[in-house]
Amino acid sequence: MPLSEHEQRQLEQIEQALYADHPRLAKAMRAKDPKVHYRRRVVQAAIAFVLGVGIVAAGVVLKYPWLDGVGLVVMIASCVWAVTSYRRMTGMTVDRRAAGQRKPSRRQRRRSAKMMQNAGLMDRIEERWRRRQEGGNSR
Repeated sequence: MPLSEHEQRQLEQIEQALYADHPRLAKAMRAKDPKVHYRRRVVQAAIAFVLGVGIVAAGVVLKYPWLDGVGLVVMIASCVWAVTSYRRMTGMTVDRRAAGQRKPSRRQRRRSAKMMQNAGLMDRIEERWRRRQEGGNSR
């Protein structure tokens, strides 16, 4: 639903106040694409994997088997981190409940019916709020 002109002006005022009061937070919140964050995590995981390979190599050269174990753990953890970040970046995450979802129970159906009724209530409240903001207090 598009914002009214008044709401857009208020939002712009809030943004300007945020930029003036907390410029670092505003800069951090300005990132528009969450894929950038996941791409950065994939790169960090790749660097951690290379670091793990280096730890394993150091363990072999120095003949410390526990160092090999640490390197292996770092490599596995970085692989898991890279795969999960890559999946989120590409939108390949799957809801586990949706894959094996069963027929909803009677209790769940009643709960969803109540939520649908409440959704109608929320629509009415939002409509009243919108009319009030636009200046038309008519019922």
